[in-house]
Amino acid sequence: MDLGKILVVDDQEGIRVLIQEVLKNEGHEIKTAGTGLEAIKLISTEHFDTLLLDMQLPGMTGVEILEETKQSLQNTKIMMMTAYGEQSLVERAKALGVLHFFTKPFNIIELRTTVNNLM
Repeated sequence: MDLGKILVVDDQEGIRVLIQEVLKNEGHEIKTAGTGLEAIKLISTEHFDTLLLDMQLPGMTGVEILEETKQSLQNTKIMMMTAYGEQSLVERAKALGVLHFFTKPFNIIELRTTVNNLM
């Protein structure tokens, strides 16, 4: 049973693998990207029901990825993960349609529940 297609974007491989395993076990199709450019390429070629995006990536913020791809993300539910309380980026992200923020280190059960509830 496919509950939806999710793109997980984080520069830390351990986080990508953890989220991928947990959400795949819930029945979701998962793609991952480790860089902003990788994410932009995937978003421009595939439709995702949900985007789980890190706020800070090497060379690019999650907000910049959203600004770059907002046309392709019109029907996508967007959630962000951040280790920092960067209020200006959070405000920009909210304006771009981010529905939920997870603070790192996040509770994986809360993340799983939130993703399932949004989908």
